[in-house]
Amino acid sequence: MFLIVGLGNPEEKYAKTFHNLGFLAVGDCAALLGAKFKKKECEARVAEASSGGEKIILARPLTYMNASGRAVYQLMRKYKISPEELIVIYDDYDLPKGHVRIRPSGSAGSHNGMRSVVAEAGTEEFARIRIGIRDEAVSIPLMNYVLSEVRREDYDLFSSACRRAAEAALAIAAGEKIDLVMTKYNG
Repeated sequence: MFLIVGLGNPEEKYAKTFHNLGFLAVGDCAALLGAKFKKKECEARVAEASSGGEKIILARPLTYMNASGRAVYQLMRKYKISPEELIVIYDDYDLPKGHVRIRPSGSAGSHNGMRSVVAEAGTEEFARIRIGIRDEAVSIPLMNYVLSEVRREDYDLFSSACRRAAEAALAIAAGEKIDLVMTKYNG
């Protein structure tokens, strides 16, 4: 079993913001699996699917970004998910826009949502897929930037990045070695 979590904020006003790329990517996972976010449990919107005989739980926390870990922890407990079965997808200002970076573990960096997940999970030893959002041409405070809408001219770039992140997450859940997934999708 795998738990794939996309980080974001639940209100409609945040739907097209950089901070919701994790939500969009896990939505792409659901579309690829033919799943729907029908249930609300553990402070998250949840969809269930299977791939290659493996049960996959897809989740969008409803706790807002900075408290994402609370929902992740509750889901891990409910479904008896080990850190090795957790994949978190989120936006990352430390990467150039449109880049996807997969790592088997690591620190939360400057991302408050990931800090919450690491704190609640009690470990950094879980896979994460980061979608780069840094745009050198934009110079507004980080807090304002992550909550701003993706510009129309960048929509296709970020849509493609979310799709690649979703494909990478599903490849990991299907049992592909993370090193191979990193080689295929990083960049």
